[in-house]
Formats: sequence, C-alpha cells, structure tokens
Amino acid sequence: MRDFQGAEDDRTDPPPYRETGSAASVAGVIAVTSSVQAFTSWAAVVLPSIAPEFARAFDLSPALIGLQVSLVYGGAIMTSVVAGGMVRRFGACRTSQLALAFWAAGAGLLALPTLLTLPLASLAIGFGYGITNPSAAHLIGRLGAARRHGNILFSMKQTGFPLGGVLAGVLAPPATVAFGWQAAPLTAAVGCLALALALQVVCARWDSDRDPSASFADSPFAGAVLVWKDAVLRRLALMSFCYSLAQVCLTTYVVTLLVEDAGFDLVAAGFVLALVQAASVGGRLLWGWMADRIRRGLALLAALGLMMTMAGLAVAGLAHTLAAGPLTALLVAFGVVAVGWNGVYFAEVARVAGARAGEATGGSLVVTFAGVLMGPAMFSVLVGPLGSYAATFAVIAAFTLVGAWFAAVRDPGCAH
Repeated sequence: MRDFQGAEDDRTDPPPYRETGSAASVAGVIAVTSSVQAFTSWAAVVLPSIAPEFARAFDLSPALIGLQVSLVYGGAIMTSVVAGGMVRRFGACRTSQLALAFWAAGAGLLALPTLLTLPLASLAIGFGYGITNPSAAHLIGRLGAARRHGNILFSMKQTGFPLGGVLAGVLAPPATVAFGWQAAPLTAAVGCLALALALQVVCARWDSDRDPSASFADSPFAGAVLVWKDAVLRRLALMSFCYSLAQVCLTTYVVTLLVEDAGFDLVAAGFVLALVQAASVGGRLLWGWMADRIRRGLALLAALGLMMTMAGLAVAGLAHTLAAGPLTALLVAFGVVAVGWNGVYFAEVARVAGARAGEATGGSLVVTFAGVLMGPAMFSVLVGPLGSYAATFAVIAAFTLVGAWFAAVRDPGCAH
C-alpha cells in the first residue's frame, strides 16, 4: 500500500488517456469544463446571493437558506454515485449537457412564487451538480498534457466555480432590486439552457469513446468502494469533507453575515461575494501552479487547511469590530484558500486513480458532497445558540483543522 509521503514522492504518474487533440483541444476542453463549472456555481449560489430578500418575501429567517443549499448537495450525492457510469455510457460531454438541463429546470422552479417547489428545485440543481466533475475529470484526463500539468489544468477548470459565484454576486442582487427576486433564478436558467445547446457543436467528437452498452446502475457504489479501499484516496475524500463544508458555509453565508452582522446593504454584500469568488480564481490558479512546481500536492492541501482555520477564527473574532474595508479584505483572503483548494484535490484524485479517474472522482465526491450537505444545515442550527453568523465560523475552523490533519498525516498501516 502507499502512504502520503510515498504517494507524492515515489508514485509514478499513470499514462495519459487517449489524446483528444492539439493545444487547441486542451484550451477547448478547459474552456468548456470551466464554463460548465461556472454555470454550476451560478445556479447553486443564486439563492444564497439574494437570501435576505428571498427570506423577506416568504417571512423566513435568512439562516434557513442553509437548508436549501443542503438539499442541493443531497441531490448531488444521489447522482455522484452513478456519475462514472453515466460518463461511460453517454459520454462526458453529453453528461455535461444533462447537468445543464437539470440546472435550468431547477433554477426555473426556484422562480415560482411558492415554497412548495423549493425542495424539488434544489434537488434538480443538485442532480446536475453531482455529474459535472466526473465528466470534466474524464475529458481532462484524456489530454496528454494532464500527465505533467494536471494540477494547473484541474485548477483552471475549477476556476469556473468562483467565476459562477461572481456572476451570481454581480447579477443576482441588482436584478432582485430592479425586478424582484424571481429575476435572479430565471436569468440563471436561461444561461444554462444556452450553454447546453452550445455544447452540441463538440459533443459527437468528444464523446467518441463512449460505450452505449455500459450500464451505470449495476454497480452504483463502485467508485465509492474504489476510493475507500485506497489509503490515499480515502484520506483525500475525508479531507474534502471538511474543506467543502467550510467552502460552502463561506459562500452561502457571506452575504447574510454582511447584511445581518455588519450592516451592509444587499447590493454591497453581493459585491463582496463577487470579490471573494473572483479572488479565489487567482487562488486556484496559484495553488495549482505551486502544486505542479513542488510536486507535493498533499502537503500544499494541508497548508491550505491551516490557513482556512486561521481565517475562520479571524472572521469569528473580528467581524463585528472591523471596518468595511478590512472586513472585506479578510473575507477575500478567506476565499482564496477556502474556495481555492479544489483543483489540487481533483488532480490528486485523478493521478492516484489513473484510467479510473472519472469513477474515482464520482466516488470521492460522495464524501465531498456529504460535507457540503452537512455544513449549511449545521450552520443554520448553530447561528441562534452562538449569537451571530460571524461566531459560527469558529466551528467551521475546527473542521478545517481536522481536514488539514487528514491531508498531512501518514496512514500508519502503509509502508514508507
């Protein structure tokens, strides 16, 4: 068996999948996969970005938005267990189109002026979310460039998530103020449908390796079993549980924290959300580049966990006393690490899993999404007893410290 030190220093990189083409193909794959990630984030974050106004429309507490986000990732868990099989049967590009269709349907349902459709809308968005990363991992893994530059390629792809958050933060609050809260999810629904149609141009070529006879339901938990049996993949998955919990709590509650605890108006708070997400784009590229340079992705992931812990404790202790500028800077710094770790994580999973990258990514995402499922719901419950949104980030810091331990500690059952 391999331990973490051996995984980073002694592991031989697996051979690349069949080359999808030239440098132009590399650029095309990264552009498409990052765009799909951006629309993922846009659909998933649109409601948290207008949470105070949405809650006011239905006379609810803004803290309850965390339950909606948990439903989204509950749906993601359901589809992530079969995502690898879907990629094999339908092709990675067609699977991405299906994800976009789920998001469009979910965002459209969010716009209905009733809470009765909110659970179904949230699950639909989650269904799409659960199948995007395995399809992206399959496409990127087939590129010959992924052999030596996997961290930066996956990090470039993962920049789509914060860019989608930027879209939500910049577009949703002004649209809500101008036209009412329903305009925000409707705009996201139209965008998802447009991208799904645009992908049809490359679908046949990129899905040339699909197997129409493959079944994605015979062994739905094969990816999860694969991850749990491998010491490195297991540690990565458990780490991702902690880090994803912190990430989603930051992106879900930053607007509400600023409005309720710091006195920001909705548009200003949405702008800060956009800054947090935009800064994390640079973070993802920086961490991916650094991981490729030092060839120690797990050590870098452990360091990021420690930085998340310090940032979470700073928000908990200082949010009520800092002026608007320093508080914004602190939240932006938090976002660089808490929303910036994913590319290195997915690259490590793909490198360990080799040709089973799509399946392993789907299996590991079951654990990742479990953290996202738990985080907002837990946060919404703790806000009341702890007295503020800011104070609750001290609990989040405890989780990121545990995640850093998973990334840093060597499995005692494995030989060096």
